[in-house]
Amino acid sequence: MLPRTSREIGAWIARECGIEYEGRSGLIALLHRLGMEHRKPTAISRKLDPAKQAAFIRSYEALLNQLPADEAVMFADAVHPTHAVRAVGCWAPKDIPVAITQSSGRERLNIHGAIDLETGNTRMLDVLVVNAASTIMLLMAIEAMYPGKRLIHVFLDNARYHHAKLVQQWLARSGCRVRLHFIPSYCPHLDPIERLWGLMHRHCTHNKCYAGFKDFTRVVLTFLREKVPRNWHVYCDQVTDNFRVIDPADFRVLV
Repeated sequence: MLPRTSREIGAWIARECGIEYEGRSGLIALLHRLGMEHRKPTAISRKLDPAKQAAFIRSYEALLNQLPADEAVMFADAVHPTHAVRAVGCWAPKDIPVAITQSSGRERLNIHGAIDLETGNTRMLDVLVVNAASTIMLLMAIEAMYPGKRLIHVFLDNARYHHAKLVQQWLARSGCRVRLHFIPSYCPHLDPIERLWGLMHRHCTHNKCYAGFKDFTRVVLTFLREKVPRNWHVYCDQVTDNFRVIDPADFRVLV
């Protein structure tokens, strides 16, 4: 296990080498000279499969490279933002304490949505519960977005409701123009809409308090439904499909 604090390192040096550092600054300077830095480990799943990730990226790029003009690609997922402030760091005068009012509610939105990375167009459904029925509602809304498209490719994760029999029956109907593609399990880094959810939190929940759940709902849905498509030229570099393979063998995994 790697040490979490410079105090632990200082105690080890004192115990093993008989050298004591009175202040943290000298110890930290030593660690920097040794090529060390204090950082947060990347959380990765034990079940990541590099081969499946690479195969997915190849198939996705092949699809885009051969995509006809009468086809479209979207990424779909669900998110559940809670009516609560997410306190994050900010710049402020060093001699002035800063705080933010916390909302008392714990209500949450259930959003089943999709985004087209080419245009920034979105479909965001505010649903009571995310399940097979909301999946079908979303796919129907996606079809309605593209009345002139012969085929719409929808990429999504392996949530059970995405594989539900009701969904399969809807897809099997005559004239269905939606084709589902499933992202490898435990690979949120291969799902660009996850980056959209992060963007939503940065703009709507970080250091922001809303008096009521209705205000919170309005701001979140307005951002996803209107601001993102309207300002896609600003946000497109933050919600991308620049995929990469994550291999646990490339990391020193802490246990």
